[in-house]
Amino acid sequence: MTDQLDWVADACTLPTAERPLRAAEFDALFAERLVRVERISPTSARIELLSGNETIALAEDLTEREASCCSFFSFAVNGTDNATTIDVGVPASRADILEALVTRAESFAGGVR
Repeated sequence: MTDQLDWVADACTLPTAERPLRAAEFDALFAERLVRVERISPTSARIELLSGNETIALAEDLTEREASCCSFFSFAVNGTDNATTIDVGVPASRADILEALVTRAESFAGGVR
């Protein structure tokens, strides 16, 4: 498994002391609800989570807070009866950050039952 903070960008405005907590929130979301991760391009990915209103609410809250401190991220959370998806995008200059986030999410694949 990669280091927990590999995907946290230097440009993040979240106070340094809070970064491990935010990373842990993403880890918990992935550990409890991840279905699969799809790399669409070097600058975009889709994270598929379990369906349900609670999952949608958690994903929306977490991605809104993340986008507020790392403004280069774009997140779109969509929910259906079958899945919740998070479409993640970054500018080309931040492709390495997306790659690290995707790799981190993939490390939890297979954990949802």
